[in-house]
Amino acid sequence: TDEIMQQEIRPLVAVDIIEQLHRQFAILSGGRGKDGAPIITFPEFAGFSDIPDEDFLNVVTYLTSIPSLEAASIGFIIIIDRRRDKWSAVKASLTRIAGAFPGNLQLVFVLRPSRFIQRTIADIGIKLYRDDFKMKVPIIMLNSVSDLHGYIDKSQLTRELGGTLEYGHSQWIHHRTAIENFAMTVKTTAQMLQTFGTDLAETELPNDVQCTEELLSAHTDHHGKLKDELKLAVKQGATLLTCIREPVTRSANSKLSPDELENVATVERLLAQLDETEKAFDQFWTKHHLKLEQCLQLRHFEHDFREVKLALDNLMEAQAAFADIGDSVTRVEHLLREQKQLEEKGQEPLEKAQSLALHGEQLIQNNHYAVDSIRPKCVELRRICDDFTNETKKKYDILGKSLELHKQLDKASQWCEAGIYLLASQAVDKCQSQEGAETALVEIEKFLVTAKEHQLSNPKEFYNQFDMILTPEIKANAQRILQKLEDVQEMFDKRQVSLKKLAAKQTRPVQPVAPHPESSPKRASPKITRPAGVAKNSKRSWAVWERGILISNGGNQLHSSHTVTKPAFSLRSCISVSNSHIINELIETERVYVEELQNIIEGYASQMDNPNLVHLIPSALQNKKEILFGNLPEIYEFHNRIFLKEIENCIENPELLARCFLKRKEDLQIYEKYCQNKPRSEALWRQCGDSIFFQECQRKLDHKLSLDAYLLKPVQRITKYQLLLKEMLKCSKNSEGTAELEEALATVLDIIKSVNDSMHQIAITGYEGDVNELGKLLMQGSFNVWTDHKKGHNKVKDLARFKPMQRHLFLYTKMLLFCKKREENTDGHEKTASYSFKNSLKMSTVGITENIKGDNKKFEIWYNGREEVYIIQASSVELKNTWISEIRKVLTGQLEACR
Repeated sequence: TDEIMQQEIRPLVAVDIIEQLHRQFAILSGGRGKDGAPIITFPEFAGFSDIPDEDFLNVVTYLTSIPSLEAASIGFIIIIDRRRDKWSAVKASLTRIAGAFPGNLQLVFVLRPSRFIQRTIADIGIKLYRDDFKMKVPIIMLNSVSDLHGYIDKSQLTRELGGTLEYGHSQWIHHRTAIENFAMTVKTTAQMLQTFGTDLAETELPNDVQCTEELLSAHTDHHGKLKDELKLAVKQGATLLTCIREPVTRSANSKLSPDELENVATVERLLAQLDETEKAFDQFWTKHHLKLEQCLQLRHFEHDFREVKLALDNLMEAQAAFADIGDSVTRVEHLLREQKQLEEKGQEPLEKAQSLALHGEQLIQNNHYAVDSIRPKCVELRRICDDFTNETKKKYDILGKSLELHKQLDKASQWCEAGIYLLASQAVDKCQSQEGAETALVEIEKFLVTAKEHQLSNPKEFYNQFDMILTPEIKANAQRILQKLEDVQEMFDKRQVSLKKLAAKQTRPVQPVAPHPESSPKRASPKITRPAGVAKNSKRSWAVWERGILISNGGNQLHSSHTVTKPAFSLRSCISVSNSHIINELIETERVYVEELQNIIEGYASQMDNPNLVHLIPSALQNKKEILFGNLPEIYEFHNRIFLKEIENCIENPELLARCFLKRKEDLQIYEKYCQNKPRSEALWRQCGDSIFFQECQRKLDHKLSLDAYLLKPVQRITKYQLLLKEMLKCSKNSEGTAELEEALATVLDIIKSVNDSMHQIAITGYEGDVNELGKLLMQGSFNVWTDHKKGHNKVKDLARFKPMQRHLFLYTKMLLFCKKREENTDGHEKTASYSFKNSLKMSTVGITENIKGDNKKFEIWYNGREEVYIIQASSVELKNTWISEIRKVLTGQLEACR
């Protein structure tokens, strides 16, 4: 019993008993009694008694479940047609029906056998066995269908019973299966909608744009499929309704039976349920879809906020680092230009921030569900924009004040210099006369008129006016200039007193003082000596050494100063002699170098192709001449045919030497290729250097040194150029052509650096790409490196804070490589370094933080919006600044390229 109760109870449907229904031993024709009771007919059926009890019960149970509850409650009318049968068949039918009919019975009509004997037996039998049938309803025995018409209207009876009711059993089965199939479709569709709705309600909103887009797309696709299922179900119901109503549609005189009308009502009810389900689902979907769209808007907003916030933080960081107020007019003007550039650079992120804040406010106005998350971000964006704007205005104000201050200081200083020059330019002999003294007085008074225009204001007012920018250095400079103004003013006062006395034609003569003996032209003095009695740092005097005039402390006497005799030979002559010596040395060593290269090529390289010596060449050296000698023939051709001749042309014009190096800057890059091959060449030499072949070649050349010593000559030669250019630069300091010499030296140093860098580059191992595709190698060097990545195991991040990694960095224009340096002993020789590749960063996606609090030798390189952060510590502040400068150039170049 418990097992039966736990089983799912499902009503019978036509498809379950389709074979039994097709046998047509019982039908529900759709006819009704006068009070609306449903009629079930048991037509004549030869094998009625052979029908299994289960099949009989299923069919009768199914037929009684079809009419509405209201009709079934009236009670069923059963018509048993046994006109062609025997009393035994009637008895069997009544017995089976009485024992198995599941519904409420109202009447039982029996069309008795038509044959006389069987009819008589039936009359007797019904009297004798009525109680045995266990029926509590009347059993009416009828002789003919006409008797039946007295109880049931002919319009409710089928043609077999003499009625006019149209009934097709196959069509009836088809309608029943279609209706039940449609009901199952409605139920299944409703369940799918409910399941989908439950899934939507329980779905957690994603935290990133991509997942949100994928979820929105998936839900929208699923919703579309369900809507298609709904449309198909509605179409199925409409088609079924048309089929049931087809007789009425075909003929206006036709009427649907009560059962058919109930079928119509059932389908209409199911369609109404579908419509209500669809409306409820659409309302729920509209809300859910809106929330998903708002979630996607929020994720886009948050993503854009992070990008804009990072740009603004970098901007504010750059502005915060912009703390210098300048120590001169030129410096302040440069700072103002930098501030202008920073302001222009900030326009784009500021505009994006303002636009994003406006977008956020629009989301809030559109009743976004995440108002509490959006509003603070909008406030933060506007705050940073306002802070940058206010700070920029403050910077401009400070720099404007600084510019005004330094202009005033410069004007005051220039006024002092002009005043000193004026005093020094007044000739002593001309001031001895009254006219000369008066003229000098006029000049002084005229000059003093400009004092108010160029001098600084009252010191107290000056300090009050510029108090906000008076750093100790600027204050000290201002005090110095104020003191200088005071001293110059005092000098003018004393000069005026002296000149006024001379203009008054005093009788006391003025005796000129003869020059000191050491000032005689006969004794050239290389130094200028300050006269005794003049305090070196006196605050109350101002010594002016201009045009041979000394203004003394008292101002009453004017003395002629010492005369400086120039050396007999010119500085240019000295420079020319030194440079000629260096040029001669350069040319001589260049000739020797070219000759040595020629000997190597002819005495060794060419001999490797000599058939007479082939048997002496080790097998490991076969076909490896290019590895041993590299591009030495190319170096020889360049120096022999081009560079030596150009240097020889500089004998008469040493100043042209620098141009030779500048002109051949690209050609000299051949040394980089030679040095890159050097490790392979040395390895081959260590393997084959003691062979008889090389000994024979060395003997023929009469060389004291073996080949490997001569293969070092190109490396030594490029270093020699550096030394000679430095010597020429020392001798040519501040003379014509110095700038070109400096540029030539820089070119050679750049080549040496490039060669050195390339030697490190070829030792990189483990990098799967081609390093030649990474652009020019700009810098390389070893550093302490800490990592602080947002992704990854927490323990790794914790350890990274304390223990640095030793990494060798290679900076290219397109990529930054992190390698681990390894040193290995090679066949007992000195250690050779190799660099094991560990990581790389694309320069197009990196950012840099130039200063880290607590250590001025550290800087940061971060990747993908600080998702990966590398803290790098240089060995010195100078090295750090050099790297930062190069990285900044790369990033600036990329930015300009994008623009």
